[in-house]
Amino acid sequence: MFRFRLIILILGIAAVAAAFVYLAPETAHSQRRPPVRRSTPTPKVPKFDHRNEAHQMECSSCHKFPSDNWKAVRPEADAFEDITDYPKHESCLTCHEQNFFTGSPPTICSICHVNPSPNDSTRHPFPNPREIYDKSPKGSSASSDFSVNFPHELHADIVSDNGNSRDGRSMFVAVSFRRNAAENCAVCHAIKDPQGKDPAEFYTNPPRGLGNTFWLRRGTFMSSPLGHASCFTCHSADSGMSPAPTDCAVCHKPKEAGPGPDISDAVMARMKVSDKVVRAAWQMRTSVGTFRHELEMHRDMECSTCHMVGTIDTVNRTARRVSISSCVMCHVTPTAADGGLLNVELERREKNARFDCVSCHVVYGKMPVPASHIKAVKDAGN
Repeated sequence: MFRFRLIILILGIAAVAAAFVYLAPETAHSQRRPPVRRSTPTPKVPKFDHRNEAHQMECSSCHKFPSDNWKAVRPEADAFEDITDYPKHESCLTCHEQNFFTGSPPTICSICHVNPSPNDSTRHPFPNPREIYDKSPKGSSASSDFSVNFPHELHADIVSDNGNSRDGRSMFVAVSFRRNAAENCAVCHAIKDPQGKDPAEFYTNPPRGLGNTFWLRRGTFMSSPLGHASCFTCHSADSGMSPAPTDCAVCHKPKEAGPGPDISDAVMARMKVSDKVVRAAWQMRTSVGTFRHELEMHRDMECSTCHMVGTIDTVNRTARRVSISSCVMCHVTPTAADGGLLNVELERREKNARFDCVSCHVVYGKMPVPASHIKAVKDAGN
């Protein structure tokens, strides 16, 4: 009996050993290979789209002027009555009551709230004031549904920075005398991020061996006023000047479709251009993407040399802000041998259909040459 039990025990041990031999390689292999970790996709923050037909109602239906926090969002000396906070819940509940009880947390809450929960009511900064919103995680990459309608022809001859101030803010006032166009432009516009004497020429370090490849230089764009601070110095709640601060739709127009800019998201990503104002200015360039305002020959010219102030349309994206005729003055000559930049580029394109006109363009340079360019060169040779 004892011998029988001993044999059974030996056979059992052998079976376990055999199983280990067969399983060990697989077990060891599974230990060497780390488990596959499936990343949970970051939920996309919803965006309130003003262009949605259901949302196209009177601005005052949701936005109340002034907001309760208008005295708190700006320094006391700079504060003025303004819309500086999100609409109240009741503005949303009329149409979206069901959405407030869908999801955990409800997705709709993420439009305004950073971390929607009963214990955290923190909200994203409201898009106005821009200087605060643009620095926030949400605002740094957000884009507006609106274009700002600014009639240059009505302001160009009457604005003047007289150096005075009201409530601590720079004051732009209508005056009885007229200044020249260049001085008027300088009231609102200046070269943004000028290089000056700083050796740092580019916004970000270009790769080695850049050659003729374009890389964004400082001093390329002009600055413009942001937000309501400049506008409300005249169009304030106290002045009575039309349009009033409550007339939102007079200035804020839904963005229209139009030609794409002479830049692409891929190019901006490659250059790591992070400044929101710079990116927005570049995305408005539907003509010459590489034009640099700080370039000496450009800097010394009056704005009116290239810009026809009376025809500037800040809403219509199909309206050209600069015509090819502005470039012809300096960059077109009777022949390519005379050094005209446009002449040289066209001659190279004629020899090589794949030639990229990078002297003036970033994206457009690969496209067919516009008839206006060919005509400009032809006319100069006559």
